[in-house]
Amino acid sequence: MPKLFQRITNLDSEADVVRCRRYGVIEMSNGHLAAVRFRPWPKIASLPEIRLLGRWHHRRLAGDRLWLYFNQPLTASNYLSLTYIVSARDTTLATFRGAICVLEEIAEIKQTDAIICDIDNRKISDRLLARWGWEPLKSRRWHRQFIKRFYGDYTSRLQNSATISAISARSVAEPSESREIAVQVPAHCY
Repeated sequence: MPKLFQRITNLDSEADVVRCRRYGVIEMSNGHLAAVRFRPWPKIASLPEIRLLGRWHHRRLAGDRLWLYFNQPLTASNYLSLTYIVSARDTTLATFRGAICVLEEIAEIKQTDAIICDIDNRKISDRLLARWGWEPLKSRRWHRQFIKRFYGDYTSRLQNSATISAISARSVAEPSESREIAVQVPAHCY
């Protein structure tokens, strides 16, 4: 009988666990993968949780840490849903990007067709998402839904990581005012 809760730290060596489990949390710390924790039930985010608890957690938690919750719905097993992200107040763009890279690796291991998300935070721009390969899905009054399509082709994930690492290498040689250019992508995203 499989364990209800499992924790892994290496996606490559524990790919069989990743393929079998539907619900999980990616834990990032200082731009690197700390662990992927698998759960027996999906994360369901509510508007009060996002508006009240999310801001409270963000102010209360210190350090460069982030938790990304994802689901693989039973009714749409070829898709992953990026459900919820909790970040500490000192979380960097590199840690956020690293979590997205880990989610893309999980999508590749599971051979899913796409990742879908509903973005509530206006600080995450449409332009940034487009640069990372996300497309607007459906526009509604209070929601911004995006999709990252794979359909068996995971080369865009590798190209995006290579582009960001090239920009990062350039920014080390030439310091810049822009935080976005100084992104350091974790080694597991290559």
